[in-house]
Amino acid sequence: MNGQIQQTLLSSHQLGNTSALMDDNVGLGTCRKANNIERQRTIEWKPKKDRYLFAICLSGQMSNHLICLEKHMFFAALLGRVLVLPSPKFDYQYDQVIDIQHINNCFGTTVVLTFEEFAEQRKHKIQIDRFICYVSNPPCYLDEEHIQRLKSLGLSMGGKPVPAWPGDGKPDEQKKHFVGEIIPKLSSEDEVLAIGDMFYADVEELWLKQPGGPLAHKCGTVIQPSRLIMLTAQRFIQTFLGSDFIALHFRRHGFLKFGWAVCIESSYSVFVYRI
Repeated sequence: MNGQIQQTLLSSHQLGNTSALMDDNVGLGTCRKANNIERQRTIEWKPKKDRYLFAICLSGQMSNHLICLEKHMFFAALLGRVLVLPSPKFDYQYDQVIDIQHINNCFGTTVVLTFEEFAEQRKHKIQIDRFICYVSNPPCYLDEEHIQRLKSLGLSMGGKPVPAWPGDGKPDEQKKHFVGEIIPKLSSEDEVLAIGDMFYADVEELWLKQPGGPLAHKCGTVIQPSRLIMLTAQRFIQTFLGSDFIALHFRRHGFLKFGWAVCIESSYSVFVYRI
């Protein structure tokens, strides 16, 4: 390749509009800002007081869990609930992976809590009041081992998980469901609701996958890496690469698919070439 190429190639599956490396402009200034894309259909996420959706994600590794969390955010908005992230003793330590404060800032209110914040608000009396399995077969993906791990957190469950759609088959045979069905099926006055793993949930696909996502917010992208990850990537570029490099990411559905773009991605397969 001839000459000096001073640009960054963003992933081909990039969605939404992005600024530089971070919202507060700590980036290198080499990432180009994408054009704003008008979203066709969004909903407001306005949680009710003392109403929570307890996220449980079990399928696959980190990228699958983040997709599961994205769907949980959608359901939390539909049901008017705050999303409670899993405990690091049960799942990944999400506060070291994603920027939780950024999510809340995007919506102008607290829409996501860590497990520890949730436990503190509940005065350590933590319980799932109602457990509805959105994916019915296998029920919520919860086996006895996972149930015991939940209980080991001091978390009790008010009754056994019940299927939302008893007729649904295996995960790869899930029926499509739509908002008009979901809201009456999952609406509840119980304070803490869980609906199980959502990775395989087939719901409003076009709505979920539109640029910027299905939720109304003031940011270019809602889910982005934690500040530590962003700064680590920035320092690596400044120390070892400078401005003359190209970063290529060949994984189609890597971390993340949600629309943030950085000059160098910090997970899975990243290939960096000096020119």
